[in-house]
Parts: sequence; C-alpha cells; structure tokens
Amino acid sequence: MPDINNAPARPSLLSSPKKSWTLLLLVFAAVHFAALFSPALLDDADATHANAAAHMARSGDWVTLYVNGIRYLEKPPLPYWMVAVDYHLFGFNVFATHLPMSLAVLGCAVLAWLWMRRAYSDRAAFYSALAVLTSIGVFLFTRFFIPESILTFFLMLALYTFLTALEDRRYNRLYITYAALALALLAKGLIAPVFFIAAVAPYLAISGEWRKWKHLRIFTGLLLFLAIAAPWHILAGLRNPDYGNPVGNVPTPGHVHGFFYFYFINEHVLRFLGKRYPHDYNKQMGVVYWFAHLIWLFPWCIYFLAALRRMWKHHRDFFRYLRYDSNTTLHLLDSRTTAHEAASMAAQLRFRSRTNWLLVLYGTFILVFFSISTNQEYYTWPAYLPLLMLTAGQLSLVERAGRDDRPRFWLKGGHIALAVVGTGAALALGYGLWSSRHLPYIHDIGTLMAHRGVGNYSLSMSHFFDLTGPSFAALRLPAALAAIALLVGPLIAWRLRVREHDFEATVSVAFTAAIFLIAAHIAFARFQPMLSSKALADTVNRLAGPNDQLILYGDQADGSSVIFYTHRRALLVHGRTSSMIWGSCYPDAPHIFLEDSDLMAIWGRGPRKFLFVPGDWHDHVESLLGSHAYKIEELSDKTLYTDRPL
Repeated sequence: MPDINNAPARPSLLSSPKKSWTLLLLVFAAVHFAALFSPALLDDADATHANAAAHMARSGDWVTLYVNGIRYLEKPPLPYWMVAVDYHLFGFNVFATHLPMSLAVLGCAVLAWLWMRRAYSDRAAFYSALAVLTSIGVFLFTRFFIPESILTFFLMLALYTFLTALEDRRYNRLYITYAALALALLAKGLIAPVFFIAAVAPYLAISGEWRKWKHLRIFTGLLLFLAIAAPWHILAGLRNPDYGNPVGNVPTPGHVHGFFYFYFINEHVLRFLGKRYPHDYNKQMGVVYWFAHLIWLFPWCIYFLAALRRMWKHHRDFFRYLRYDSNTTLHLLDSRTTAHEAASMAAQLRFRSRTNWLLVLYGTFILVFFSISTNQEYYTWPAYLPLLMLTAGQLSLVERAGRDDRPRFWLKGGHIALAVVGTGAALALGYGLWSSRHLPYIHDIGTLMAHRGVGNYSLSMSHFFDLTGPSFAALRLPAALAAIALLVGPLIAWRLRVREHDFEATVSVAFTAAIFLIAAHIAFARFQPMLSSKALADTVNRLAGPNDQLILYGDQADGSSVIFYTHRRALLVHGRTSSMIWGSCYPDAPHIFLEDSDLMAIWGRGPRKFLFVPGDWHDHVESLLGSHAYKIEELSDKTLYTDRPL
C-alpha cells in the first residue's frame, strides 16, 4: 500500500489553512513586504524600468515605452502597466515600483500551496509556500524592477489550470489557461508560450492525454489568447514602424528597424543566439550557472539529495500512477480500504504523478534553455518554483516514512551540511565583526569598495565582488544578526531532525532563512549610497530652478535614479549606448545626445547646468572641464558638478 495512508499525526499548525496562512503571511510581511520601502530605486535596470513606467503614468501612452524621452522597445508592457497604476495610487516611489513583484511572489506561494495540497498533502503545501517565501533567489531577484516573478506566476497559473481542467474534466477552465498564458506573454515575451508548450507537449504524449485534444478548446482558446496578447503588439508595431532604409542589424540615425524586427528578431532570436545588438549581455560559465542554483534555492537545496534519492527509489511510481485504470485501483485495495477510498487514493496518486512529470519537464527545459542562451543570474527564476515544489513534495513523503527509510540518511546529511556551512559563515562574519570593531562607521559605503569589475558589471551580482574589509564596518548590525541566525538555527534544526521532530526541523530551517533575509535586506539598504543616486537627485531638486538643465555623462542607466527622482529629462554626453541606441535613431527622437565638444559649447552658458558623472568618467571630465567644473557633492564614486558658483 502506498504511503498515502501512513500519515503521522498532523502538526497543530497544519490543522487548518487559517493557521498555516497566518504564519505564512507573517513571513511574507517580515521578509518581502517590509523590504518594499528601502533602499531607494537603484541605478541601472531598476530605475530605468521605473522611468518607463513613470512616463506611461504621466503621458497616458500605454503602448510605447519611453525612457528619458527615447523609445524603449525592448520589453513587453504588463509590468509597466501594473507599476504605472501603482504610481497613480501610491505616488512615484520605490514602494509603488516594487509592489507588483512582491505580490507576484505571494501569488506564487498561494498557487504552490493549492497545487501541492491536492497533489501531496497539507504538509507539502505548507512547505512549498514557505520555500517560495524564504529562498534566497526569490528574495534577491525581487529587490529591483524585473518581471520574472510576474512571469512565473502567470506561467504556473497556466500550467495548474491546464492540469486540473483535464483532471476534473472541466474543460472551460482551460480559458483561464489561455488568458494566463497571454498575460505571461505580455510580461516577458515569447519565452512564455515556448516554456509552456515545451512542458505541455511531452506531458500530453507521456500521459496519454493527447487523446483529449478535442476538449482543449484550441480554436476558441487561441482567439482569447490573441484577443489579450495581440492588440498591444499590433499597436506597438503601427506606432513604431521602420524608418529610412535600415540595412543589417545596426541602426543609424534616420535608418532604424521598427518594433517588429527589433522586438521579435533582435530581442528574442538574436538575444538567444548571442548576436543581439548592442551586445551588452554576458553568459555565465557553465559551472557557475548550474551550481549557482544551490545559492538561489538556499536553504531548501539541502533537501535536494534526499528528494532525488526518494524519487529514484520510487521512480516506478512516476509511470505506475500516471494513468488511472482498474489495475491501479485494485492494487490499492486491502482489508482496511473501501473501493471509494481506493478510487480517491488512485486519483490523488495519478494527479501527483502527473504533477511531477509536468513540473520536471517544465523546470528542466527552462534550465537547459538558458544554459544555451545568453543569460543573467535571474533568468531561471521561473524554474525556482517547480524545483521548490518538487523538493517540498518529496520532503513531505520522506518525513512520513519510517526511520529506516534510506532517503532519511540524505535528509540528515543535508542538515549536517547546513550546520557546517552555517557555522563557517557565522565564524567568518564573527571575524569580520571583530576585525572591524575599531573602524568608524561610514555612511557612504561606496567609498570603501573596490572596483574589480567582475563580468564588467553586466551581471546583476557583480558588485558583490567589490566588498572590502573596511566596508564591513557599515554592516555590523546585519552581520551580527546573520551570524547568530546561521550559527544557532541550523544546529537547532539538526537536533530536531535527529530526534525525529521533522516538521519542527524543517520550519526551523525556514525561520533561519527568514532571519538571514531580513539581515540581508538591512545590509542591502546600507548600500543605497553606492547603488542609488537618490541623494544627488535630492540635491538637484533642492538647488535647481525650473529652467536649469540636468546632464548625465555616459549611459543613462548609470544615473537613471537621478532622472526618476528629479522628474527631469537629462542631456546625455556619450549616451547613445545600450538601451538608448535604437530609439535614438528615430527622426522624432529629442536632441539630447551630446559629445564633448557640445558639452564645452553649452557649459557656463544659458541656464545653470547640473552634471552627473559616474566614477568611470570622473578623470576625463575633470581634465575636460578643469576649473570650470564646480563640485557640489560626491557620493561613492559618483560626482555632481555645476557650471558656475552657487
């Protein structure tokens, strides 16, 4: 008889969904919601995307994205629509900007709980939701404005409604699937239907459900999909056509491919092949790419081996319960089981097996896809949820098995590994606290950082490698909090696991992670002077008159938070780069791009100029402007100048 009937006494926390979700919502509030208010918007992608949403909110143009007055055609609109609505409700601030990403995380947790409760148990459901809320990667990659959490929610919603519609024979539910898939397309682009089809097509073949193709509402479902997804694409193409006679993939002023080529060919096909123009994305080393997921899915990765061991031990169940037939039901019958109970058990085991197949196919394809393509660390975000759900499901089964069950060995081994890693990290943090005990606290941590340029700063985690010993003095509080959590939490969890208090041990690991993430957010906020230029924007707002000009030296992304917080369009010196190139080649693009000679011609003349200079350009600007550049403020490696005495 399967272990589905051998469930141990249910922990009181799982006695009702109300109790479970009281704790889960508290974790969400402490880890994710509380982190919505700081730090300020970051330079680069965070504030760049916020500027696009802000223009949408102010202009009422819900079709074409603009950044600093230049067409920004790279991204689909759904995340920007959501943030633009937030700006109308909550004002132009970091809370409104990041709220949709955090709510999508909560949505993923709810969806994981619903799905795993049906496929496995209340325990597996609780673990799945808790894993979503306490994994490092989920937290880390919702600290800035990227659409991955929104994409993940809608894709998983499409998969869940697809699976349950076929299982329950409620085929009208498939319309939710088509609508969710259309919204996923509007969140991230063509990878949404690609990922969905790559999981569903082999699943239908393996499960035999392809025979129900007549019930898939293909024609009417596609009409609904197109009704939601097509209008924006059509309007964007009509409003952003080809100009001039573009040749090749490199735009030139007055000669530029329109939306359809740029969005579908350059941003999808050529990006996958690593031939996108401009070529400003790196690809991680294979070893780093694969093993980094142990960090992104920490601490739940400590259960991977136990989960894999159990899946291998019971691999026949993947096929045995994939199809519901009379032999399956008879196999479940014994003297203690009624025919009705056996049928219910067979239905759950079939749903569990099909869930496992669908999630494995989906998660594996995403990981392999981005191992081939150019990638950023967070591109595999959509694979986190199926991996966490599969791990939580198998973990719940290992915990309900007998103490002699082989996967329990790997379960305890994972706790030992966590205790070793936690103790080592705590000792390292303790050493940093001790060695920095006499160093003064410096608010501007950026002045203490190295500039090693790992990955040429094109990877989102590149600045992590700029940490130095002196910079640790600004991180004493979060370091102490993290050290205590990493030292005490894993040891308590290991002790509970040894004493067979399985539920308490797993929850202890999650709480350790929650405290660590709170400490990580405090540390992240300490980096605001380095990662955000809001303080310099506040200075401009305090000193500048309505007709004064803002100038950014270099790429707009380096000072995008200045543009956001000053609500001004900036002139860009040597700024026809990266995301500005394509839009700048349209004839109606504003004349905001300058060269050194142009800067010299307007410097000291006309309205007052405020010049923002990132560190890489500092020496060049000093030599260019000399004594005519009046330094107002310096923040980390960024400097704000004006062209005349205040």
